[in-house]
Amino acid sequence: MSSITVLGFDYGTKSIGVAIGQSLTGSANPLLSIKAVDGIPKWEEIGMLIEEWKPDLVVVGLPLNMDGSEQEMTQRAKKFANRINGRFGVKIATQDERLTTADAKARLFEMGGYKALTKGQVDAMSAVLIIESYFESLY
Repeated sequence: MSSITVLGFDYGTKSIGVAIGQSLTGSANPLLSIKAVDGIPKWEEIGMLIEEWKPDLVVVGLPLNMDGSEQEMTQRAKKFANRINGRFGVKIATQDERLTTADAKARLFEMGGYKALTKGQVDAMSAVLIIESYFESLY
């Protein structure tokens, strides 16, 4: 299997976490969080990330209810993914993101205690977990 670069997004209405990953290692690293206003980011910032990292695929986390059913945020995340595809022409995938925020907080706490738990860091780490769970789903 050839290695692919994946840019991951943890979509939110106020903040969108971003991470970068490689399929070869099956791992990802947090990049940053982008501010959003009612779920709408500054598209130029996303364009700059796509230009810088040149991902083969963009994975957007899909917020589902614990029973797997969709909610309003699920539709908004799908719309966000479709807009990335439409604006930048990159391949898109979505990935179930249930429990990623709790897992991200636990991972960050292990790395640096409470001071590591800023909103932006949690969102970016959630994007890492979205990419890593996407890679795991491939095998």
